[in-house]
Amino acid sequence: MSDEITHRLSTEGVDPLMLAGVNDGNLVELAKRLGVRVSLRGDALMLQGPLAAVERATPVAQALVDLARMGEALDVGDVDRVVSDEGAGHALPGETTEGDTRIILPGLRRVIQAKTGGQRDYLLAIARHDIVIGIGPAGTGKTYLAVAAAVDALSRKRVRRIVLARPAVEAGESLGFLPGDLHEKVDPYLRPLYDALEDMMPRDRVQKAIDSRTIEIAPLAYMRGRTLSDAFVILDEAQNATGMQMKMFLTRLGVNSRAVITGDKTQIDLASREDSGLLQVERILPGIEGIAFCYLGETDVVRHRLVRDIIRAYAEDVQG
Repeated sequence: MSDEITHRLSTEGVDPLMLAGVNDGNLVELAKRLGVRVSLRGDALMLQGPLAAVERATPVAQALVDLARMGEALDVGDVDRVVSDEGAGHALPGETTEGDTRIILPGLRRVIQAKTGGQRDYLLAIARHDIVIGIGPAGTGKTYLAVAAAVDALSRKRVRRIVLARPAVEAGESLGFLPGDLHEKVDPYLRPLYDALEDMMPRDRVQKAIDSRTIEIAPLAYMRGRTLSDAFVILDEAQNATGMQMKMFLTRLGVNSRAVITGDKTQIDLASREDSGLLQVERILPGIEGIAFCYLGETDVVRHRLVRDIIRAYAEDVQG
């Protein structure tokens, strides 16, 4: 065709296997989704096809190259997310027109950054507001990115400590019937926070910071009666905090502190859904300067690509 063109993107410094994926799966997916021919030749990614298709494919391909350059191992799910973001008009990963959301942590050989437009908006909100409430389904990176921002703030000496809290509300079980002492009983509820931390810092550094109380991981009930100053505070699984617990948490914040509250409204384990402090703050706090609400959706899921379809199926079943 007369409007067929070839566009070349530099891939210098990029691991070709990381960009192309297993059996060139990422390139095949990109070609299938955007109607262009895609090939890797030396230090260049070649896009060939009709002018309009190549123009649309170029920013998507560039975003994937940028992610690979940062050391991200990409898969077809990443291609799907970036294509979806471009189609929805979201800022693509790697774009920094409104602020750089990349997090470079000491000791890590990779860069943590948003993989979707929703995640990018979330990180920007954390950078710009004292309190951020992130609401969305499992797998959207709510907790992981909040912990990364907290470790970044600590490493840059913007805060003196990190406090991570979760309500110890059981999904159909009772703490009293679990074996062990109090620490052993609550540890399963706090384990995801330890896991996120240990992905950001060497394990010995995490333990040293916990021993020195630079990092504290505790059930939400332990926050009562305290003032948290010079701290980055994260309340995870906030949908299971009661209204009173949420008010208690929010009023703990002291001077030079910031808080991120994360939750999933579809996974409330309280006896009465209306008791959820997350639903309450969603009603009463919008419009207060310094507080931002960020909503992540199925397009922001960064787990196995089937997780997105599972979330959508459950949502449709509830609506039906």
